[in-house]
Amino acid sequence: MIEHPLTPLTADEISTAASCVKAQSGLDDNAFFETITLDEPDHDEMAAFRANGARPARRAYVCCYERSSNRTLRGVVDLGAERLVSWDHVPGVQARIPPEEFVLSDAIAKADPRVVEALAKRGITDLSKVLIETWAPGNFGHADEVGKRLAYCHCWVINEAGDNRYGRPIANLHPVFDLQNQVVLRVDDFGVVPLPPDSAAIRPADGLRRDIKPLTISQPEGPSFEVDGYHVRWQRWNVRIGYNLREGLVLHDIGYEDDGELRPIMHRASMAEMVVPYGDPTGGNYRRNAFDTGEYGLGVALDSLKLGCDCLGHIHYFDVCAHNWDGEPTPIRNAVCMHEEDYGLLWKHTDAKTGQFRAVRSRRLVISSIATIGNYVYGFFWYFYQDGTMGTEIKATGIPFPTAIPPGEDPKYGAMIAPGIASHVHQHSFSYRFEMCVDGDRNAVREQDFEAAPLGPDNPHGNAVAILERPLTHEAEAAREIDVTRSRSWKIVSTDRTNALGQPTAYRLVPGQNTLPYLHPESAVAQRAGFMFKHFWATRYDRDELYPAGWYPNQHPGGDGLPRWIQADRPLEGEDVVVWYTLNFHHLPRPEDWPVQPIVYASMHWMPEGFFDQNPALDIPPGAITE
Repeated sequence: MIEHPLTPLTADEISTAASCVKAQSGLDDNAFFETITLDEPDHDEMAAFRANGARPARRAYVCCYERSSNRTLRGVVDLGAERLVSWDHVPGVQARIPPEEFVLSDAIAKADPRVVEALAKRGITDLSKVLIETWAPGNFGHADEVGKRLAYCHCWVINEAGDNRYGRPIANLHPVFDLQNQVVLRVDDFGVVPLPPDSAAIRPADGLRRDIKPLTISQPEGPSFEVDGYHVRWQRWNVRIGYNLREGLVLHDIGYEDDGELRPIMHRASMAEMVVPYGDPTGGNYRRNAFDTGEYGLGVALDSLKLGCDCLGHIHYFDVCAHNWDGEPTPIRNAVCMHEEDYGLLWKHTDAKTGQFRAVRSRRLVISSIATIGNYVYGFFWYFYQDGTMGTEIKATGIPFPTAIPPGEDPKYGAMIAPGIASHVHQHSFSYRFEMCVDGDRNAVREQDFEAAPLGPDNPHGNAVAILERPLTHEAEAAREIDVTRSRSWKIVSTDRTNALGQPTAYRLVPGQNTLPYLHPESAVAQRAGFMFKHFWATRYDRDELYPAGWYPNQHPGGDGLPRWIQADRPLEGEDVVVWYTLNFHHLPRPEDWPVQPIVYASMHWMPEGFFDQNPALDIPPGAITE
C-alpha cells in the first residue's frame, strides 16, 4: 500500500494509468502522453483521512495529445480499480510540448529546402553543426497559424563538442514548425547577420584558481531531520515532499509542533507558473515568451542532483518518477535535495552592565530542486527556520539568451555582452501558490500599510506612524501590488483561534525583491500572463484552480487563470483561502553574465504574526563558545 495519499505516483502506477488509457479511451496509435501525474485528493478527502484514516481513491490525472485529430484530451484513472473514470476532449487548447517534439523539429527542419537555402545564404552548409531549437510559439493571431499545433524555432551553430551551444546564434532565422503534421509551415527570415566570431566555450582562458582551500561541512552525529518516506520532521516543522510533472517540487501539509500540538499552516505550496517575456519587438524576437511551467513542464526538466556540486553537507535525496510520451516511466534519481545549513545568529542579548550575553545560532532546513530548460537553469529552494519562519528563493543561472548583432550596431532593446553578441532585456515572473490553513481552514486576508501621521494635536512632534490594516473580504479587491512607500505586506489570519493577547493567529507574507512588468497590458503576452500585473492575489479554494495562467497556456489567446477566476468575486472572510504571490525580477544582461550567468537571487518569506505567544526558539541550545 502507498504510504500516504499525497505520495507521488510510482513507476508501476504510471504504467497502470497509461495502460488503462490505451485500452479504454479510444485514442489512436499516434497519440502521446503529455501528463500522467497524481490526481491529488481535495481538502475534504484529506480531512476525512486525517480524522479517521479513510483513504481516498488513488487516482492519476492523464492528459494526451492525439496528432491525427489535433485534439487535447484529459481524464482520471482510478488506479486501484484500473479503470478510466472520466475522459473528455478539451476544445480549442494545445497540450504542452514534451521533449520528444523538440527532437522532431530539429531533424525535420534541417531536411526542408527552404531552411537549407536560408542557412546557405549565411554561408552555413554543414548541417551537422546546426542546432534548431523548439520554442512554444505563443499566440499572435497570425492567420496561417490558427488551429495548428506549432513551434517557433531558433537556430545556432555549434562548431565542436564542448562549445557553448548558445555561443553562435543564427540571428533572424526562424523556421515555423507544424508539430501535428511534422512539416515546416514557413520560414521567417528577417535578414542576414554575421555569426559572432567566438564559440564562447565555458572554460577559463588561464586555467583554474589554485588558492581555494577545502571547505568541509561535518555533522558527525548525522542530521537533525527525520524522514519517513516523503514525510519530514525537523525542528518542530512537519512537511511532506510532493511532485508532479508540471510544477516539479511541491510541498504538502506544512505545520509546526507547538507545545505538543501540530498546528497547520499550509495545505500545499508550489511554484505554479512562470513566464519569461523578452523585450525586443524586432524580427522574430517578439515571440520569445516562455511559460516554462505550463508550456514545457518543470517536473520533466528536473536535474539529477550531485553531492558536492548541487548540494553540500549531509544530504537526503528524494527520487521521483516522470514518464516519456509513450507513457513509460522515467525515474529521476536525486530529484529533490534536503539538508541543513548554518544561518548565522538566531538571537542574542548582551547585558550592558554585567557583560554577560546569551546567543543562539540559527540553522535552516533547505529543500531544493533544479530544472534545466533550454538556456536557463532555475534552482527552486524552500527554507524552514527554527523561529517558525519559512520562505522560498529562486536561483537563476544558465546562459542569457543571445542574439547576433551586425558590426557597428548597438542593440536598442538589450545590451552587448560579448563581441558580436547582445542579449535582450527581459523579465522573469514566478507565480507561487499557497493553500493556506493557518490553524484550520477558516482564514481571512488582511493588508497592512504604514504611513506618517499628519501633524496635529495627536502628533505634535511629527514622529507618529499610523498603522493601517485593511480587510480584503472578496477576491476582486484582494488583487494587490507591493507599495514600498507604505511597507506593505499581507497576513492570513485564523478566524477561529486567538493568541494569548486575544489577537487572531496569523502568518504574514513579506515581499522581497520585486518589480512590475513592462509589458503593455494589451500585448499578446500580457493577455496570457495576466497574473504578472499584481503581486498578491487571494482566491477561495477550488481544486481545479491550480495554475494562474490556466491549464493550457500553450498557444492560448489569453484571459484565463487568475484574472478570470476573480471575476466571481467570491468571499474570503472565514473561508478556505488560497494565496498567490507573483515574484518578478528584471534582467538587463551584462558582460559578466557571459558565457554563463552567476546566480541571480529573488525571494520572499512567511513569518509568524501572533501565531505563537512568544519567541518559539527560546529552547534552542546556545552555540559553543571558543576563546
